Amino acid sequence: MKAVCWQGANNVRVETVPDPKIINPRDAIVKITSTAICGSDLHLYNGYIPAMEKGDILGHEFMGEVVELGSKVKNLQIGDRVVVPFTISCGGCLFCQRQLWSLCDNSNPNAWMAEKLMGYTPSGIFGYSHLLGGYAGGQAEYARVPFADVGLFKVPDNLTDEQVLFLTDIFPTGYMAAENCDIKPGDTVAVWGCGPVGQFAIISAYMLGAERVIACDRIPERLQMAKEYGKAEVLNYEDIEVGEALKEMTGGRGPDACIDAVGMEAHGTDFMAFYDQVKQTARLETDRPTALRQVILTCSKAGKVSIPGVYGGFIDKMPMGAAMNKGLTFKMGQTHVHRYLQPLLEHIQKGEIDPSFVITHSLPLEQAPHAYEIFKHKKDNCIKVVLKP
Repeated sequence: MKAVCWQGANNVRVETVPDPKIINPRDAIVKITSTAICGSDLHLYNGYIPAMEKGDILGHEFMGEVVELGSKVKNLQIGDRVVVPFTISCGGCLFCQRQLWSLCDNSNPNAWMAEKLMGYTPSGIFGYSHLLGGYAGGQAEYARVPFADVGLFKVPDNLTDEQVLFLTDIFPTGYMAAENCDIKPGDTVAVWGCGPVGQFAIISAYMLGAERVIACDRIPERLQMAKEYGKAEVLNYEDIEVGEALKEMTGGRGPDACIDAVGMEAHGTDFMAFYDQVKQTARLETDRPTALRQVILTCSKAGKVSIPGVYGGFIDKMPMGAAMNKGLTFKMGQTHVHRYLQPLLEHIQKGEIDPSFVITHSLPLEQAPHAYEIFKHKKDNCIKVVLKP
């Protein structure tokens, strides 16, 4: 089959690799009909996530048709149309039973590696380094899905791939980011980053009752999408000092909740952003927490901080004194995708949201190297790329 394979920093190739096979009775093989490049894939592309190996198959946002089933998968049939949550969950451990699906105890065969870095391992993730399981990803023609009886989610035929594909990751991620804000009537929510996750966080904040959503970014087309589709008030941080602007917009109080939908490769215009660039380049710091620093300093006293943006390791110069003395509450983590599949599908079926609005480019799988380049460098007004095997 054809698959997008990581070759090193800023280097992916579409190669011919062996077809996946059933290796466990709870496996399924999915013929992929649509897959996407996620913002967090750029952390792999840019070489900042450890334990990648040459030839690893990328991709964790994918869907398709079941073509083969292991003997213990009884709730699916050949031909079922399914979306695949990016987190791999067994369904039986303590964390899965508590619906904390991204913290599954049993789906990372390389748990010892994650434990050295994090203390305990999260779940395995498709196409996201050997630190998180070494699973082949979904930017390919076929994929093996472990624990398929728990993970695969059937979707109706009357919805397009583009409408349901993002149930695999970015729609639930944006929704959980807003849910973690514990939004109350009248709240103002500020969102850093207007990429696809940020766009879904904006819409979800309104769905959960926010009175105002203010979005921060520097890319004009992202800000335009947030304004037109998400109905957010927008700030371009290259044109204005975000902290002062938010203070003025909220009567001096600050936003009730702040969402960092940027993560480990944040950009900025101040000295600390330059400091982070230098330290990350020299591998003296793994992540650039520019947005997170702003979130902590800008958030209202007793405010909520939600972090869906991916962080991979260690950050520097964090204003923890501000976080502690202001009484901030932090909630973060990889998304518990399984928890949100059915309720978010119902929003789509009712016509309350069409997640395809974020798609700006749809390209054949063979053009994946080009797709990664335009996505990384924001060329051709690129916000979200879908690949078609």
